[in-house]
Amino acid sequence: MELTFYKYQGTANDFVMVDNRNLHFDVTNQKLVHFLCERRIGIGADGLILLQNREGYDFEMVYFNADGRLGSMCGNGGRCTVQFAKQLGVITDKAYFLAADGDHYATISDEGLVSLKMNDVQAIECSDDFYYLNTGSPHYVSFVEELTNYDVFEKGKNIRYNDRFQAEGTNVNFAELPVETNELFVRTYERGVEDETFSCGTGVTATAIAASYKGLASPVKIKTLGGKLEVSFNRDGEKVTDIYLTGPAQLVFEGKITI
Repeated sequence: MELTFYKYQGTANDFVMVDNRNLHFDVTNQKLVHFLCERRIGIGADGLILLQNREGYDFEMVYFNADGRLGSMCGNGGRCTVQFAKQLGVITDKAYFLAADGDHYATISDEGLVSLKMNDVQAIECSDDFYYLNTGSPHYVSFVEELTNYDVFEKGKNIRYNDRFQAEGTNVNFAELPVETNELFVRTYERGVEDETFSCGTGVTATAIAASYKGLASPVKIKTLGGKLEVSFNRDGEKVTDIYLTGPAQLVFEGKITI
């Protein structure tokens, strides 16, 4: 079997994209997804995304974690899928699509930036040393100092596998509040990848919202290891609405692989 694929990245959060409108991809084959995402023997990616037809929508986005399991919402993946849909001629500069957490709208600017409307957040758990909320995927947020030298892998892994989160899993975000610049610095340990990624769309969204409790106003400019994003929102207590994640999404290359 020969599979045509496309490699996309959004602030270095990278994905294998497959046009599955003819439903030729075996969605039950976790080993295949894991193989394609493996960086040493496969294509290499943080996740795999299928673009499929869905009645009433421009398309459906089906996201798999790099470990092969079906995933929850992926913000950077959603933005990349919108660009992919434009490349395929499915959309022009606007999209209405279905993802794991429901409906999403998106627009593509003349500069190529994708602005993705995220679903509302209904509740935020606020603790002395962390915030916990769901932005399409569950996220733990902690504010730290000297994030550049912080051991994100070990600290994130310990939280992701602690007694509370081990069964379901959680993504873990560490953030450093701006001092000399107006950019919030964020690094993320992602479940499913089980490692730090260069960027996480739902993670920076959750962190920007948590940062509003620290005095940062919307829109929040964010720096990740892979690039820059912006998150805007309206927060009324624990309820957050009108959430938009904006940033670049680019085709890296396309190819064919024999399975």
